[in-house]
Amino acid sequence: MARDITDKRKGNSASLPLPRTIRIGILLYSGAKLAAVLGLTDLFEVANRFSKEQGGEYPKELQISHWGANRETAQLECVFETHPDGRGRPDCLILPPTLEIEAPTEITASLLEWAGVQHDAGAILCSICGGAFLLAHMGLLNGRSATTHWSYSELLASRFPEICVSSDELIIDLGDVVTAGGMMAWLDLGLKLVDRYLGPVVMMKTAQFFLIDPAGRQQRFYANFSPSLHHGDSAVMKVQLWLQTLTSESTTIDKMAAKAKLGERTFLRRFQKATGHSPTEYVQQLKVQKARELLEFTTLSLKEISWKVGYEDVGFFRKTFQKFIGLPPVDYRRRFGTGDRIAG
Repeated sequence: MARDITDKRKGNSASLPLPRTIRIGILLYSGAKLAAVLGLTDLFEVANRFSKEQGGEYPKELQISHWGANRETAQLECVFETHPDGRGRPDCLILPPTLEIEAPTEITASLLEWAGVQHDAGAILCSICGGAFLLAHMGLLNGRSATTHWSYSELLASRFPEICVSSDELIIDLGDVVTAGGMMAWLDLGLKLVDRYLGPVVMMKTAQFFLIDPAGRQQRFYANFSPSLHHGDSAVMKVQLWLQTLTSESTTIDKMAAKAKLGERTFLRRFQKATGHSPTEYVQQLKVQKARELLEFTTLSLKEISWKVGYEDVGFFRKTFQKFIGLPPVDYRRRFGTGDRIAG
């Protein structure tokens, strides 16, 4: 698009391009958290400021709009725009985080129908946290990978078994669909979109302005091991509760099977079915969870922590911890420890 601008100093006409505008819409569906809506709007406006500083005479800019449905008529409405021109389809639509993960309301369903039309026309659809359930209801994640808040991952996988749920990842970008995990992952998604549309320099400056570490984050740094106790297998639950009481004591498959009063093969099959983990992995997860608490709240050395959670070999403890958490124990303590901390 171009417009003719008269240069009064030179008395001639020059055809100059308008700023390149990328339109990002945020959907105000029922249950959407407004803190993320407003936070994303502020982040994108700050990014625009840096884009103007870095992009020369005609920089790229983001146009932000908020879309909702009228509660009485269910008609779609644009309720806010940073650049109110009313023109052009959205290049990207964002479903903010939510704690309400039930089936969409009738009004929300009308918003999703409109979003699906925009997706068919080429718009990227993004979700944050529980917003992934809405993308799942739209069928856009079938046969594909997606992430959501780690505490919702099992529920998303059980409700929509055709989706490959990967809750370790904070963001999964499929090109036309992007899912972000935790409640505060709107920051990470916002930076990703700034990087995509305005470039890495503007993204880094925006991250620095908001004091955000733009790279290397994963949900498993933050997720607690919360095994299900509502699977209905009383024999397996008896073993789970027993394992919770153990600290540094070692245990074996035959001890666990005996506690459940089951044969070893039957116990292995039922434990895996009930918890989603093998008994060995389950015990390792419990030990790593205890180690996380000790790293966060004590100044014990790594050797002391390793012994307290049942690992005589500190090297094996380090490897096991990094396998499940994604960070070495020392780096985890440096990032999440409180008070005085000592290196292992």
